[in-house]
Amino acid sequence: MRMDTRLRLGTVITALVTPFRNDRLDLAMLERLAERQINSGIDGLAVCTVTGEGPTLSPTERAAIIRTCVRVAAGRVPVIAATGTNATSTTIALTLEARKLGADAALVTVPYYAKPGQKGIVHHLEQVAAESDLPVIIDDNPSRCASSLAPESLDALAPVERILGIVHSGGAARLAPRLRRRFVSLSSDDASALSFLACGGDGMLSSGANVEPRLFASLHRLAKTGNVAAATALHDRLQPLIRALAEDGSPAPVKYALHVLLGTSPDVRLPMVGLDTTEKAAVFAALTGLAESRRQARAV
Repeated sequence: MRMDTRLRLGTVITALVTPFRNDRLDLAMLERLAERQINSGIDGLAVCTVTGEGPTLSPTERAAIIRTCVRVAAGRVPVIAATGTNATSTTIALTLEARKLGADAALVTVPYYAKPGQKGIVHHLEQVAAESDLPVIIDDNPSRCASSLAPESLDALAPVERILGIVHSGGAARLAPRLRRRFVSLSSDDASALSFLACGGDGMLSSGANVEPRLFASLHRLAKTGNVAAATALHDRLQPLIRALAEDGSPAPVKYALHVLLGTSPDVRLPMVGLDTTEKAAVFAALTGLAESRRQARAV
């Protein structure tokens, strides 16, 4: 492993969007977005995730994204490649490819659609970890996968040293103390991030951090240093934006917000679609409200 075994995961990792222009991968913009995240204090980049429209990417595009982000990061933050599929052999192949391209860890989802039992999920993750020396982070998202990793299964995976952590799709980190000590726990639900951290979670895999990386990094820092009042106030300020960005569960609101702030293309790929007029207005209003709250805070 090229980094320490914790990979600095107990922090804020951005599930980076994949910029397209006229349905083609925009690598120049990807470089700009990755650099912005790093300069804003984000502690890691997760690429080819659902937020990054990973299922729509060709093998060539996936390789270009990973290679580009590894080059931009230049060891400053880890680059985590989403390699999980519902086929163990394909997941292993994508993980080996990510390792070859320089990724620092693999984000491996619980297999979706097929709905394997707990034994199948455990064997799937064991095999992926055994076939590559790339550290593995489990992505447990029942709403997307129709399967969930039971606590007993996570217990069974504890001896697999290469499995470093788990991403929870929502709620608090309800793990036994021994599992909290063994695995890094991250939340992928921005709306409940503060309560997750308060209940023992280590950090976030955030889509909202694409838009406001400094504020999400600050939220984590305040929460983990025990500044509850300031963390709560910042979380409250972020809530309207978080709600607007999560409205339809796609990266389209995030991309539209980036379009407003940075002039990037808001293009998404089917089956995702762009925002309608009402949805755009909601995102714009949330951005405007956050900017106003920032102005008022500076004036105090």
